[in-house]
Amino acid sequence: MGGRRRKRLSLIAAGVVSAVALAAAPAHPAGVTRDGDPPGGPSSSAPAEKVPAFGAYLDYGPRGVQRIDELSQWLGGAELRVGHTYLPGDRWSNIEGAPRFLEAWAAWRKERADRLFVLNVPMLERNEEGLGDGEVADLLRQGAAGRFDHHFRALARRLVDLGVPDTVLVPGWEMNGTTYTHRCGPDPEAWKTYWNRIVTTMRSVAGQKFQFDFTPSRGRDAVPWTQCYPGDDVVDIIGMDSYDQPRGMPFDEQVTEPYGLQDHVDFAAAHKKPISYPEWGLFRNGDNEEYMRRMLKWMDEKKPVYNTVTDYCPHGIWQCKENPGASEVYRKVLSGRDDLPTAPAQPPVTPPACSPLELGEWVEHWLGGKLCLRLDWWQGQRRP
Repeated sequence: MGGRRRKRLSLIAAGVVSAVALAAAPAHPAGVTRDGDPPGGPSSSAPAEKVPAFGAYLDYGPRGVQRIDELSQWLGGAELRVGHTYLPGDRWSNIEGAPRFLEAWAAWRKERADRLFVLNVPMLERNEEGLGDGEVADLLRQGAAGRFDHHFRALARRLVDLGVPDTVLVPGWEMNGTTYTHRCGPDPEAWKTYWNRIVTTMRSVAGQKFQFDFTPSRGRDAVPWTQCYPGDDVVDIIGMDSYDQPRGMPFDEQVTEPYGLQDHVDFAAAHKKPISYPEWGLFRNGDNEEYMRRMLKWMDEKKPVYNTVTDYCPHGIWQCKENPGASEVYRKVLSGRDDLPTAPAQPPVTPPACSPLELGEWVEHWLGGKLCLRLDWWQGQRRP
């Protein structure tokens, strides 16, 4: 705005104010509160809700941290508040959090107070070596007896020392399946006792503020996941890993199947726990736009603490180019999303017979909207 125009508007405004005829009506954007707004102002007519935190699993190590910013840019600057990785389960030294593995994740987490660092923790070494049920049962009983406590104490101290004592930990994920050595099926009672020992051991470390996320895979799988639930006192969040499978199963059936999405939500509510989706994404049904649309809508409605899509083929939507349709759905829904509170949309307030003044973007931003000049100020009280 040029100097001559600014001067002219200043004179007009001064004259109008002196005549007590200026009707200032800031049009507030829905859900946004300006500094100095009184209680009960435009943005307090409905309770604001924080947008659920979301992110993606992008890589195990430092490259995964770097890709968070790249994915954010692809999503139009959307705020990814969740960083998610997995400790290698090949040997105990890695399960303890080997040096140089967690540093980059810890640094990312500490850059903003509202970020979440989610860490999947194997409960046993040789976690993907296909050990038989007999050997797994024996290892679970050893864990239940306390043989492996020192490994988890070391991990807890490592996380506290790195400055991430509030890490969300996902021990023994997908325990109701057959993929991992840390599975529950060979001895559910020993598994639950072992989980209790892990949580109790890690909570005993000074300075910790960990949250423990119990996360089965969707559906019954090898055993009903409810048989593995270790108890409310040692669980903070009840999660679910949910991929678009098996082949041919529509989303509605994924919701209603035994131990499916609805049972997960109901179980968590019954135990007064929040929910999460540490892993989700495409799978057996290929580039399924309907699944992507419905799963995003489901999570928006159910308000998990966090969700992280698994972003590699065949599940992914950014690094995997095999799913262009679902990728576009994901991008369209989440592009530009941030962590600002949301509230029901409200129409802008505009007084009658009002002409908006063009005061410039920075002035309007400070005021929270435009100023309107009533054209009938000289008529006094308006007649109906």
